[in-house]
Amino acid sequence: MDYPDFDNDFYNRLARLLCSSYEHWTGRQLITEHRQTGNLLHTLFDAPFVIVSHGTEDDSIFNFGNRAALELFELPWEEFIRLPSRKSADAENLEDRKQLMARVKKNGYADDCSGVRVTATGKRFLITGATVWNVIDANNTYHGQAAMFSDWSWIK
Repeated sequence: MDYPDFDNDFYNRLARLLCSSYEHWTGRQLITEHRQTGNLLHTLFDAPFVIVSHGTEDDSIFNFGNRAALELFELPWEEFIRLPSRKSADAENLEDRKQLMARVKKNGYADDCSGVRVTATGKRFLITGATVWNVIDANNTYHGQAAMFSDWSWIK
């Protein structure tokens, strides 16, 4: 399967949490009303920007990546949702990524993020202007972190 089960309660709940958390921290909508068509999970999966999220494990595992993310990271859905999120950064940038994740966990979000990431086949790319935020529910329970970006370029 190259996409989430769109009828899965976990992923539908996660889609709502990603959107509500993003709005909570940034004051902006991740998916604007005029673009949302029917199922929010479908809309997020087909969004024209990259969105990824990971859970709360000690070595956090991606639990969502939309179609743009899967294409960029060159991974099918079933492999992406088993990947530790730290493996998306190249070895030289792991410490920067760790510091960013700690800053976001403390402050709720950051919208000035950049960094080098790596695909499953080893291609490197630079992300700029990314927003990273804590995924929380209405009770402020922490569910992990998410990131979205649309600006990136290949590194040769």
